[in-house]
Amino acid sequence: MRRLMALCVIGLLAGSLFGGLLKLVELLTDKKVYTLLLNVDYFPVLKDISRSELMDFMLHLIVSMIVVIVLFNSLKSINRAYNVMDYVWLNIAIACVLYFTTTFSERTPLLTDWIALTYWTGGHIVYGLLVGWLVKYIE
Repeated sequence: MRRLMALCVIGLLAGSLFGGLLKLVELLTDKKVYTLLLNVDYFPVLKDISRSELMDFMLHLIVSMIVVIVLFNSLKSINRAYNVMDYVWLNIAIACVLYFTTTFSERTPLLTDWIALTYWTGGHIVYGLLVGWLVKYIE
């Protein structure tokens, strides 16, 4: 139970910093990477519910906690749970897969927007580093 709580805290911390970073990037560059992070336009039930930015951010934090738990347990099963770079590489893969969801919304960057993709991937690298370091040094 202690480990689960630690992983949830790591997900909250890393997810909050990640979201804040992408929000800052979007404010400074007008590239809709924070919008993409919070985007749920492609989920049938969620897209029809009126939500605030805070609600969307809370959903993001829940997903972040789940991602941390799943990545930790997956890496633990192959004795690599404390290897920071594994979290980075997995988050680069996640970034690439999730970037394609930009095609499901008019509010997010174009699929061919390489600058937005670079910010998006960079944010995921920072997230992966944060998660990996926090797991290694706090968990």
